[in-house]
Amino acid sequence: MDGRLDIKEIWSLLPHRYPFLLVDRVLSLEPGVSIKAIKNVTINEAFFQGHFPGEPIMPGVLILEAMAQTGIIFAKKTDPEGLKGKLLVFAGMDGVRFRKSVVPGDQLVMNLRSIKRKSILWKMDCKAFVDDDLVVESILTAAVQ
Repeated sequence: MDGRLDIKEIWSLLPHRYPFLLVDRVLSLEPGVSIKAIKNVTINEAFFQGHFPGEPIMPGVLILEAMAQTGIIFAKKTDPEGLKGKLLVFAGMDGVRFRKSVVPGDQLVMNLRSIKRKSILWKMDCKAFVDDDLVVESILTAAVQ
């Protein structure tokens, strides 16, 4: 496996669907180590109707959600048997920094690196980029339910 996943495989791993599915493709994946995924941002996104009319900016919380969904894909590909049928949810966000706005036409590239896994908790170092510019960074923690 080259670590690339298309939307059909993403659907098989995430419970999210339109308008809340925020990962379009996985570019690389090394189970237990790291993942790189993309979200293509278009003006057709429902949230741009109100955020902000005339000045569309992707909400920061949705960028964090896209990173979290990338983390779920990473976890489920790292431990497919242990997480089969399980739901992963946010358990924490540390050191969140919003560096630049994300606008229609951007391609959000999310790089996540595993920090540690302990019991039901997964902790990941997450960075999102547009082109080579860092737009958001955070340490995200997910919990298995």
